[in-house]
Amino acid sequence: MNHSTMWRLAGPMIVSNISIAVLGLVDTAVVGHLGEAYYLGGIAIGAVIFDFIYWGMGFLRMSTTGLTAQIHGQANNQDDNNACRTILAQSLITAFLIAMILLIFQKQIADLALWIIEGSAEAAFYARTYFEWSIWGAPAVLSLLVMTGWFLGMQNAKATLIFAVTVNIINVILDFVFVFGFDMDVRGVALASVIALYIGMLLAVFLVFRELRTNQGEWRISDILHIQGLKEILALNQDIFIRTICLIFVFAFFIRQGAKQGDVILAANAILLNFQALMALGLDGFANATEALVGKAVGSKNKKAFVDSVKTATFWSFIVAISFALIYAVAGKSMINLLTDILSIRTEAYQYLPWMILSPIVAVWCFLLDGIFIGATRAKEMRNSMLISTLLVFLPAWYLLQGYGNHGLWLAFIVFFVARGLTLAYASFQIEREDGFVLIKSFSQGKSFN
Repeated sequence: MNHSTMWRLAGPMIVSNISIAVLGLVDTAVVGHLGEAYYLGGIAIGAVIFDFIYWGMGFLRMSTTGLTAQIHGQANNQDDNNACRTILAQSLITAFLIAMILLIFQKQIADLALWIIEGSAEAAFYARTYFEWSIWGAPAVLSLLVMTGWFLGMQNAKATLIFAVTVNIINVILDFVFVFGFDMDVRGVALASVIALYIGMLLAVFLVFRELRTNQGEWRISDILHIQGLKEILALNQDIFIRTICLIFVFAFFIRQGAKQGDVILAANAILLNFQALMALGLDGFANATEALVGKAVGSKNKKAFVDSVKTATFWSFIVAISFALIYAVAGKSMINLLTDILSIRTEAYQYLPWMILSPIVAVWCFLLDGIFIGATRAKEMRNSMLISTLLVFLPAWYLLQGYGNHGLWLAFIVFFVARGLTLAYASFQIEREDGFVLIKSFSQGKSFN
């Protein structure tokens, strides 16, 4: 594979993903200049609640990408086009049902989340306010997850770039209008997000129908409601869901332990987690491209394409990881200053900046391997890796290191990423020693993934 093929998919996803991280930075900067730490703490707690919800629903994107890519990797005929429509319809129906459940039980979800994540009374108040406004964007968020995954599987990353960047530009503009123009504090941040998400959803639907016009096929109700196909998709989604819930648990636990140390530590960690998100979303661009290319290689049984995709993704992922580490080392303090003018938060964040410089170099490997396993729809191994890394590594590491305060918390966080990379690497070696990623039967051939 030449490098241009990788960048054709990874480039738009990197821009798209980084625009999401920039939005998070803008949200943080807007609230970080309101003058009180509890505003930023409230946004941090509110954001982690939605991380629990939306990252937990990440299986909607991941499974859609892997399944669509495997089908798309085969000979392009009407049956394959019908199957791509079926995956899209099944995933959108699932997303809509989950969104309705979230809206119906929103009060119970907020109560539980705020009980789990302890913060000051002021931070909790603004976190609840942020949640009550933002939750109404759930149907749009989940639909966009599905359509992002589907476009990636169809090898069309440009479409995801178009609607993702549109959402984030509108969101940034409305942030300033509502927060500073209408004095709406965290409510303005939430309302801006909801409006932008629905505009993005409508744009994504338009792009989906444009894509379908170039891939002629039919919507078959009997296929969409086929029980065995739904069972296989649910089995795949279940394992990815468990994997993702573990990941969000680690982030939530991290936020909770920081919150116990006061609003200043909570706010400082929130700023640095925005750096983590920026790095993660940048590296995810190559992981997303790897998902699509590996899925296509598995679907077409092309071992050479699989190996070339992995080699190219490894090269560029490492280059990008080193770049992020250098950026944080050189400009990290200036970036912190842009996000808040509260001196106590700045000073605290400076202390823990070295952990963020180390993070890209450590975390790059688990992002890359995630892309391989998702593209090959090997969800069971991803689930097991995350369970081991969370329960047998992160929590014991935190327990042993908690005497070192927030530095101990950050070290446990770094060790967690090391464990993810090592366990996924071991699983990949085991797979290649047996049948290999490419030799397994794909979704479209009617065999379960596990």
